[in-house]
Amino acid sequence: MDRPEHYISEAPYDAATDRQVLERADLDAPTWVLIWRRYRRHRLGVVCLAFLAIGYLLLPFVEIFAPYLPNSFDEDNIYAPPQSLYLFHEGEYVGLHTYPTATVYNVHTGLVERVTDWDRPLPVPVLTTCGEPYTDDLMVNPVLGLFDWNFRVICPPDEGELFLLGSDRLGRDILSRIVYGARLSMTIGLIGVAVSFGIGLVLGGMAGYFGGWIDAAVSRAIEVFRSLPELPIWLALSAAVPISWGPITVFLMISVILGLLDWPGLARAVRSKFLALREEDYVRAAELMGASPARVIGRHMMPNFMSHLIASASLSIPAMILGETALSFLGLGLRPPAVSWGMMLNDALNLTAVEIYPWLLWPMVPVILGVLAFSFVGDALRDAMDPYS
Repeated sequence: MDRPEHYISEAPYDAATDRQVLERADLDAPTWVLIWRRYRRHRLGVVCLAFLAIGYLLLPFVEIFAPYLPNSFDEDNIYAPPQSLYLFHEGEYVGLHTYPTATVYNVHTGLVERVTDWDRPLPVPVLTTCGEPYTDDLMVNPVLGLFDWNFRVICPPDEGELFLLGSDRLGRDILSRIVYGARLSMTIGLIGVAVSFGIGLVLGGMAGYFGGWIDAAVSRAIEVFRSLPELPIWLALSAAVPISWGPITVFLMISVILGLLDWPGLARAVRSKFLALREEDYVRAAELMGASPARVIGRHMMPNFMSHLIASASLSIPAMILGETALSFLGLGLRPPAVSWGMMLNDALNLTAVEIYPWLLWPMVPVILGVLAFSFVGDALRDAMDPYS
């Protein structure tokens, strides 16, 4: 006998058995699993997260990806155009190679031109030792700089040069400088965000939890800092950094300057959130049980605000990267022998040089990619932190 369409079982209700049917299984997972499931729906966010993760994992080993040291110059190859790599010569496979180029003066046009000898392929070594060891440069990574190594993924030909992205006004390889510059340009955002979040969380948390004159003082400080024009203050503080300071000290100082001017927005958000959270029952219960203010803030209130903090941090890092790029572009950021993407773009101040040598704008590409990647990751995190929505 067939059961009716709306069949109701006559078996007694068993809570242990029916619980799996009545409840959604995905809601029983830990919070981080729910967040990751929600984050995976944002495909662009997943791609950007993988891109940033790989980039930061490779930062300690950038030396092996650069054919030259960042400050090595070649006076015979000033403003050399980008070279290409080839596998076939005259229809035959000869391995990875390039062709020698030379700078000649055209007596008919009066211009300096690059002439390529297409009859002589130059083998390009890969995954071998070549060039100057890393320890010959002052700004090397301390991880690989501990050893006198010169292993590289790709090397210049034995009888020629290799400028895959061209060279600058001093004959320095742009690709090598971009690779080395990634370490400072990508790290300065993390340090700046750490400074701004440290200040913003402490001041905003104190203002929102204690209230009274502390809240009034912090609120007035936030209003004063937010009323100041950001870029002129950056320029003024950067210009005040002594010229005699070393590149590492200047790098840390620029990071602190960027962080000091970015904390008011976070402090205001933390303050407003804590004003609401301090009235919750679990906060009152913790206070009645004798918990100290630091424990109440750190163990009970801050975790409820962590999703917003993570999303805000991922969105603040690109602003820090752009800030360093702007300062270095104007000549008030990092100083030689340090290398950053902003310092490289400083060569693009001469519009005539950019018109003739457009490859000087190559450092714009990693800046754009890094900022977009952090923006998409922050957008995906902001949605994923609320997995029940």
